[in-house]
Formats: sequence, C-alpha cells, structure tokens
Amino acid sequence: MLIAITAAIIAAIVVIVLIAVVAVMRARAASPKKGQNKEFKQLDTVGVGSSPFEKRTGAKSALAGDVHVASGSSATKKPGDGLSKRFVAIGGLAGAIFGVLSVKLWSMQVMSGGEYKDEANQNLYTTVSTPAPRGCIYDSKGTALVSNRTSQTVLADPDVVDDNDVVRRLSAVLGLPVNIVRQRINDASAGAQSQRVVASDVRLRDVAFISEHADAFQGVTVQERTVRDYPYGALCAHALGYTGSPSEENLKTAVDGREIEATDTVGLSGVEQYYDNLLSGDHGQRKVMVDAGGNVVSVASETQPVKGSDIYLSINASAQYTADSLLASTIAPEGDIGTGNGVAGAVVAMDVRDGSVLVMASYPTFDPANFTGGIPQDIWDLYNTDESHAPLTNRVVNGQYAAASTYKAFTSMAGLHYGFATSASTWNCTGAWDGFGSGDVQKCWKLDGHGTLDLHGGIVNSCDVVFYEIAKAFYDHGPNGTGELSETALQEYLAKYHFGEATGVDVANESAGRIPTPAWKAEHWRNVPSEAQWRGGDYSNMIIGQGDVLVTPLQLAVAYGGIATGKIVKPHLLKEVRNAQNSVVASATSEVVAEPEVNESHLAYVREALRSTITDNAGSARVFSEQGIEAAGKSGTAEHTDRPDDAWFAAYVPYDDPRYVATCIIEQGGGGSDTAGPIVAAVLGALMRSEAGEEVELTRVAGSTGKAVEVEFTGSTGRTD
Repeated sequence: MLIAITAAIIAAIVVIVLIAVVAVMRARAASPKKGQNKEFKQLDTVGVGSSPFEKRTGAKSALAGDVHVASGSSATKKPGDGLSKRFVAIGGLAGAIFGVLSVKLWSMQVMSGGEYKDEANQNLYTTVSTPAPRGCIYDSKGTALVSNRTSQTVLADPDVVDDNDVVRRLSAVLGLPVNIVRQRINDASAGAQSQRVVASDVRLRDVAFISEHADAFQGVTVQERTVRDYPYGALCAHALGYTGSPSEENLKTAVDGREIEATDTVGLSGVEQYYDNLLSGDHGQRKVMVDAGGNVVSVASETQPVKGSDIYLSINASAQYTADSLLASTIAPEGDIGTGNGVAGAVVAMDVRDGSVLVMASYPTFDPANFTGGIPQDIWDLYNTDESHAPLTNRVVNGQYAAASTYKAFTSMAGLHYGFATSASTWNCTGAWDGFGSGDVQKCWKLDGHGTLDLHGGIVNSCDVVFYEIAKAFYDHGPNGTGELSETALQEYLAKYHFGEATGVDVANESAGRIPTPAWKAEHWRNVPSEAQWRGGDYSNMIIGQGDVLVTPLQLAVAYGGIATGKIVKPHLLKEVRNAQNSVVASATSEVVAEPEVNESHLAYVREALRSTITDNAGSARVFSEQGIEAAGKSGTAEHTDRPDDAWFAAYVPYDDPRYVATCIIEQGGGGSDTAGPIVAAVLGALMRSEAGEEVELTRVAGSTGKAVEVEFTGSTGRTD
C-alpha cells in the first residue's frame, strides 16, 4: 500500500513539472523578444507570388495572402506560428505520458518487483494440506485405548472428473456407482487443487490393480492414511469420546493458532475433544504447479505430516474393564436394556491423594469406531430414541440425581458442627414423623421403626427420622425460629464439599448439580406462588438427599474423598503428554482446591460410622470381603413417584489409609446395597489388585444395542437403605 502511494505521488509530481514546462514554453513563444520590433515604412510583396507587370488591388492582395506591414506596426500573424504551438503542446503531452509510464514502470519493476513476483508465484503454485495422524491415547500403564490403523485411500486429481473412462474404471474397481465417484471428485471442500478422496479402506487387491494399471488411471493415486482404531471397542468410550469431520464453526474459528481443514478429523467429545490440539498433529504441505484453468500440472514439493502428541490418561484399564462389564451385565445381561436390573448407570473411581480419575464408565455405551468417517444414519437415529436411554450421555459428569442417603455423611457433619447432634444424642424412630405438626407425615424407610438410635446408629441404619430431627433443628434456629442461623446455614455447610458446582475435570460441559436454597425455590416457582415459599419440609427432604437435591457421580466421589482425607482435590483424566520422540512434555499436577474447616473429632466420628455401615450390614460386608478389601462407605436409594428407585453406593479403601474412592448409580436399580454396592466393591477390588500387579485380561466391550424391553412400573417396592 505504501509503495503504491509513493509511486502515485512521484507520477503526479512528474506530470505537474511537465505541465509547467509546457506552459513556460508556450508563454515564451507568445511574447515578443527585444530587438524584433522594428519600424517599417512600407513592405510590398513585389515579385513574391505575382508578376511584376500585374497590378493588384488591396482586396486581391488580401485574398492572395499578401502581407503588408504598415509603417510603425509589427506583423500580427506568421504562417508557421500556429503549427509551432501545436507541436509544442503535442510534445509536452507525449512527454507527460511517457513520464507517467516510466514512473509506473519503475515502481513496478523496482519498488514492487518482489511483491509482483510473489503474486505471480502464487498464481503459478498452490499449496494444499494433507491430514496428519492423530496422537494415540493410552491408559496409565501404557495400554493403548485409542490407536491408529492404516487405511488404503484412493485419491484423484480434480480434472479426473472430465475423463469418463477413468471415472468408469474407478467405479468398476471400487464397487461404487459412477455418480458417487464423480460427486466425490467434484467435492472441493478441501481446496480447489487438493486431491479428492474417492474411497477409504480400499481392499489391497483393488489397490494393487490400480497400481499395476497406472496408465489406465491417469491422475489417480493411492495413499496410506490413518484412521482411529479402538482395540477394545466401547471400553472407556465416554471418557475417550469420539471424532468426526469438523463443523462450520470449527472451520471458521482458529484455536491456539491451529488452522482446521475440511479434510481433518477433530475430537467431538471426551478426551478427544478436550485435548484435540495436542492430539491433532501438524498438516503436511503439498506444493503443486497449476495452469491457467487451475488444473494441477506437477508437484513441486511435498512435506510429510507430523503425528500428534500421545496422551497418557490416569485411567486404569483393568478397573475400567471391570466397571464397563459389570454395568452391562447388571443392566442388559441379554443385550437389551430391561433384561436386567435398571435402565442406565455410571461408575467413577478416583485416587483421593491426587485426583487421578481411574475409572469413568457410563451405560448404555457406544462403540466410537461407529463414528470413524461419519456415523451411519441408522445408528445415529437408533441412539436418539427414548428406548435407547441416551448412549452418548456421559452420566459420570452429566447425570444429575438425587443423592439419597449418601448425602447423610455430609448432613451429619453439619448437625455435629452446629451442635444439633452429638455423640451422646439419641432419637426414637417409630417409622413415622411429623415434627412440624403439619399433618404431612414423613416416613422412615423402615416402616416399623428403628427404635432408639444415636447418630452413629442413624448413619449405619440410614434412619430417616434421626435426620428429620436434625433438619427440624436447622429450621427452628433459622429465620422462622430463633433467628440464630441464616436460612442457608445447612446449604453453606454442604457447599464446603463443593456440591452445587462443577469439579473442573478435563471433560467439556460438566454439569454442576444443585443445592436447593430459598432463593432458588422462589425463582424456580415464580409463576406458582403457592409453591415458591421455603418450608420446613424442604429441610427434611434435603437432609436425606431427596427433594430438589442433585449431584453427579463425580461430585459425590470428590466429596467422599474429602471425608476420607479432609481435602477436596480437583479430578483429572490426564496423566502426561508425550511427543513424537516419546519424551514427556507435560504432566498433570495434583491440585487441592479446598480443605473444609471441620472439627477433626467430628470427622473421625463420621468415618467410623461409614466403616460400620459396611461391616454391620450383612450384604455389604459380604461383597467387600469377597474382594479382600476393608472399606468405608454408604448406600442410598433415591425414591421417585413415577418410576422405580435409583440405587447408589459410595465407598473408599482402605478405610484407615484411604487411596481410592468409587461411586455408582444405577437408574431404577432399586436398593443401593443390593445393586450398586457389588459394583463399587468389584471396582475398588480391581484397583487394589492392579496396584499389587494383578491385571484383568481385556477383551472387546460391546456398545449398546440401542434397544430396550419395556418393564411395567407397579409402584415403589420400598427402600431397604
């Protein structure tokens, strides 16, 4: 731009100078010079243009063009004067034109020569990108969970579409309709001069035929490209995620300097999406010479693409396989949902010391291989039906459920903190409770009552009445009672364990759960004023993890880790990143996000009660003993009015030196101890055995069929925990 402006200014100056020169020359030609104005008495044209014997009158002389200069005057017109001025004007104009052209030529050749040369080269040469292999994904011990496999890919130059013979030969060899072959060659989404993908995963014999008959396939080449491979099928599918073609938004938005091409493969969920920039690699560059019509004439140079970095996750493949297998065998033992117990579920396990996520399993699940090269429409439609129960949803981070009795570990801590419960406190459970005198009687899960219990017994037996009494104490000391506490004192204590907020795990779009408050309820029911008021029953529902309470399985695991260690750690899936030379270039670090200020004696009291919850209940004691582990934990059964109860279990091991925590939810699975407890025990057992060097043999995990058997709901069968 600066060069063009400079050239224009110089050209303008030259033109102005030339015009000025012409004007001066014309002025000099028009004015008389000194010494030329001489007096003449008479000048006759005797002998000029006439016979000496011919006499002419003045009129005839004038018609003949004779010049007469009177005495005392000068000649006012010369025959050559007008012609001379025209020559000067034409010369000036010509000079100006040549001057402008010279300046322009100088600016193009000298000042802008390099720029025009670059533009000419750009018109002559075009650079097209070739996709790079994505990095692989491994578990914490180096087991490949996602790798790359070679795909024989047939490519064609754009002008092949005009050669009907080659198009028909490709159609015959590849077994594709002619119009499909032509359509794919016409697809310019990767660039006008880029080679077009005609077919991927081509049989070796077809590749050999094309190579052996190269003369018959002018403009057609075969390349070995890579596509995603999942050696264990649906194992850890939701944590890994899946890949696909970039969206319009991906193509328009540059992320950290990375330019996404239409031919690229991008992560669309899970780790594949979250760490897409690390996994993606660098494009190869193919510089081609093109003619005036844009057709490729030759390849000038080519650089090979660079494979993306490898990701090592904190996932333990043995424990992950145990979780995935048990969810499937519990919910869909015969392949279809409804042939087992429950309709969906999730399991998550974490190292309480550093936040490493060791297991992230969700059911129903899917096989990520179905998304390679684009998911078939029939599978996509199947996964989006009601009976499929949302196989693409990662219930570990996006499933939000009533916490049920697993919440009692935290609400008992709140009761101890505010003095509404002590180690000496006792309550009498008759199976029914109406502490607010409203006539709205609330039941304990054990309808005939537990009798007299202290807080330890209330936790071990999961007695609702004990916790109703603690809830009433919060209400009585709040704004509707003595006013000693705020109306959100209980909620503020629960927030110490980071309920109601995302954990920050390295998976996109994590759900936050909910701790219900008077403000939330007023907003939620703003159009139904009669339901918007905060009542005592809201406390008694919340304190047993029912009502409007929502948690995710990962939130509950992080919170139980806080009970086990006294610290809230940030969960993470990443262990480390390794480059093409297998050198570690980045590693995950442990992050303690909070250390709840709690009384250590209160914490020890609750930990002991959680230990007894497992040892004093026959079913739980048996399944954990079978795994050879000593755990502390709590079951839960979330009740619903329109569907069967959800089964919960949360536990950590070893109870006296915690290393691992796990939670499990089985939607519509019934009692927590019966359905979710054995899965948690098996997963924690697998982790402890893996730590000792004993691994589970991995086989391929099947994705969900997307089908369900209808199960009639006849009403709740009643809680047992």
